Amino acid sequence: MSNQVDTPSSSTILTPPSTAVAPGGDRSTKSSFGAESAMSLLVESLKDRLLFAVPKKGRLMEKTLELLAGADIKYNRAHRLDVALVQNHPIALVFLPAADIPRFVALGSVALGITGQDVIAESTHGDQISELLPLGFGKCKLQVQVPVTGPIQTLEGLSGGTIATSFDVLARELFSGENGLDKKVMEGKKTRVEHVGGSVEAACALGMADGIVDLVESGDTMRAAGLHAIHTIMSSEAVLITSKTPHPTLTPELSPLIPLIKSRFAGVLAAKRYVYASYNITRDNLPTALTITPGRRAATVSPLDEEGWVAVSVMVERKEVAKVMDELERTGAEDILIFSLDNCRVGV
Repeated sequence: MSNQVDTPSSSTILTPPSTAVAPGGDRSTKSSFGAESAMSLLVESLKDRLLFAVPKKGRLMEKTLELLAGADIKYNRAHRLDVALVQNHPIALVFLPAADIPRFVALGSVALGITGQDVIAESTHGDQISELLPLGFGKCKLQVQVPVTGPIQTLEGLSGGTIATSFDVLARELFSGENGLDKKVMEGKKTRVEHVGGSVEAACALGMADGIVDLVESGDTMRAAGLHAIHTIMSSEAVLITSKTPHPTLTPELSPLIPLIKSRFAGVLAAKRYVYASYNITRDNLPTALTITPGRRAATVSPLDEEGWVAVSVMVERKEVAKVMDELERTGAEDILIFSLDNCRVGV
């Protein structure tokens, strides 16, 4: 007899249980003391809540939690539990591996999700998913890399060889797809794609691959492994996503939460990206000043009591603040003030 015990999958906890009770009570939802199990109570608590999938580990998780905090989405997550109920909104957070989130969103298991664009492309569920908002973190590039000193330095040269990657779908599409390189090279060879779950950059040095397809952020790891990029398949960042087919639990009461979350996230991201600038300048110099500080949409210009002078208020990119202040001062602006933004609404 097998000792294996069946356990519910991640999708099981997202499906409300049947209300039917077998004679003598349903032992599957009760402990030996007759009380309802924690899982049964959790599933019941998911009713009438919008299900929101977020990454459960890594840098995507860290940045997502910062975003949730900035958007005032408050929750308590019990130790080792991958579902957390939001306290101030009818939302339940479901912590999932980033690679699984596109499937859960596309198939309607959850209404919203946060994951990377590279993961969406690799999942093959992209045509079922709507990207609501780019989130500005998790930026990277999916690239084809080869040894710097190796004999192969072109994509065409890799055709018919061996590629190591954890992005099997995208790698096969590039080389063996309908418009792939294998058909263009016309040598009758088929590129072999080997799945490698981690440390892909070591594959060439170990002699198991001619090149690799992997995510690159700074490129330091690849350079240390003696590799360099010969082709970029796609650029990627984290995005807020939903299904193109409305989630079955999206009632008229829950539907407004999606634009609300999107608006709050956009405000948090804008507050991190921009600062609020205020300065005084003569009307004669105003046109030049506005070329320096055009604002997100337009600057606010108000007349001062002093003849010929105006006050300008505008949002400026945080990374450009010092340069903008220098240019404004050279243009004749005075009383240049910069204020940090805690939060804002930018209209998305």
